[in-house]
Order: sequence, then C-alpha cells, then structure tokens
Amino acid sequence: MVCQGSGQDAEYSLGRPWPRPRWSPRPDGVLDALTGLIWSPDANLSEFPLAWQEALDFVSDLNRQAHLGRRDWRLPNRRELRSLICHQSRQPALPPDHPFEKVFPGWYWTSTSASINPAYAWYVHLEGGRMFYGRKYESHLVWPVWGTGLGILPATGQGRCFDICGSEVLCPGSGQDGDLGKGAPWPVPRFSSEKAGVLDRLTGLRWRREADLCQGAATWQDALAAVAYLNAGVRTNQPRWRLPNINELESLVDCSRHRPALPADHPFRDLGEAYWSSTTSLFAPDWAWALYLDKGACGVGQKKDPHFLVWPVR
Repeated sequence: MVCQGSGQDAEYSLGRPWPRPRWSPRPDGVLDALTGLIWSPDANLSEFPLAWQEALDFVSDLNRQAHLGRRDWRLPNRRELRSLICHQSRQPALPPDHPFEKVFPGWYWTSTSASINPAYAWYVHLEGGRMFYGRKYESHLVWPVWGTGLGILPATGQGRCFDICGSEVLCPGSGQDGDLGKGAPWPVPRFSSEKAGVLDRLTGLRWRREADLCQGAATWQDALAAVAYLNAGVRTNQPRWRLPNINELESLVDCSRHRPALPADHPFRDLGEAYWSSTTSLFAPDWAWALYLDKGACGVGQKKDPHFLVWPVR
C-alpha cells in the first residue's frame, strides 16, 4: 500500500539515519557506525548456548585471553543488543549488508536482569527481533561487544545486580548491566510537563499525558485512525501527533522498574499494560510491534484484533 497518509512507521521513518556504509570490519571487531559500538565478527563465539552466568563468565574469559587484542569485551545490555535489529529484515533480523558470521536465528542473552523477576534476564530473538526475558539458568547464545559508543543509546536505568536466583549481589566485577551502566545518562528531571504534552528530555519526544487515547484496547487500524482524528484539532503550525514507532516506545522503559516499566518520577496518567506501535512486523506483516509496558518487553500483536492501547507522541 502507499505509505503517504497512512500514519505508519514507514511514512515517517524517524530516528537517526543509518550511515552508509554502516559496518567497518577491523582487527579488533566490527564497528557499527550508527552506534559506535564494536561487535565480535563471530556471532556465536561460544559455539553452544550457555546459561546466563556462564555467558558472563565466557566474556570474562575472552578478556583474560585478550580476544582480538581486547580486554574490555562485555555482554551487551538490552539496548545495545537491540540496536542491531533491522525491522525490515527477518531470519535474521539484521541489516541485509551485515558482515557477521555464524548468526543464529535464536535467543541471545543481554546483561540486563528483568525487574519484574530478577531471576530472569532479557534476551533478543534474532529470527524476528522480539525482546523478552527468560530464566537465567536457560541456555542461549552470546554475542560480545566493546566500546563506549557515540552516546546515542540511552542507559537502561538498571543500577543493581542479581544472581541466577534473583538475589541481589555486589555489582563490581560482575559484568552485568547494573555494574557497567553503559549508555547515555538520563537528564534530571527526565520529564517536563508542558501545555503541548510531556517532554522526555532524554529523547526530545513529546508524549500525551493521558496514555489511553481510545479509552481501551483498539485494533491497529483503529489506533492509526484515532491518532489521525486527534490531529483534526491541531493547528497547521503545530507538530502533529502520531502513533510512535517501536523504538520510540521502548525508549521510555526504565529497566529498574515494572508495572509500569517507567521512571519513578513520570507524570503520565491512565497507563495500561501494553501499547501499539506504528511498526509492522516484517516476519508476519499482518502483525505489528507493541510495547508491553508492565514488563518492558517488545512483542507483536495481530493487527485485526483489539489487543493494545494507544499512546500518541509528537
């Protein structure tokens, strides 16, 4: 269908433009020019799935061995790993021109524990790009990264560390997200209430204070239509509302919190469990991406069913 006037992600294509070329292979890894992070060219160094603590230990061993001449490899946090995802690709959900070897279309661990249950950790599925959490004793793949990046990926908000049973442990030397705290720091205060909505000073996005435009779950098409109707009352010289893309929705998440997974000082009202994005799932185009706000997960829902709520942004 024609994108113009649809209100979908592909019409706006917002976000930092991808550099061309995006990837630069080098002796110590592959530089992602979009984020400034350097990834292992081998996306399955361990060869076999590992439990979460085993994954952290494996990366620690890489540093002892000075793998590719580096001693600062780490297990990526959830925003770092998710930054590799291309929503226009599948099997794997990576940019088509990626130079990586041995990419497996399965779950890859992150260093970020799940706030809703710290005995679980976040992982990303490279077949289609979903992000959810699993028990830390499950076995999944490992893709190490190093570098400080360009400061465009926000920190996750996680500042504590947990073992495989969910008990809090000391962070120094653990290699966990709460230990390393990688990512751009959050401004304080993060949110500023304005007449035109709520400004997120971390991203520059303005969100509607009332986070339930349709007063209940809507289909995806009804969500797009409701936002278009909201714009009927917007003056021509003012920014227009839109259904956020999945990256914009995920940017709100505070990984230290759940129900909702938002910073403690947020000013939003009428919050619900899950929200539609404007991003279609290429894996199954009759489905679209959604943020499960109670948990902080990124999943999908079938467009024809009234699964999720509507939260406009501009």
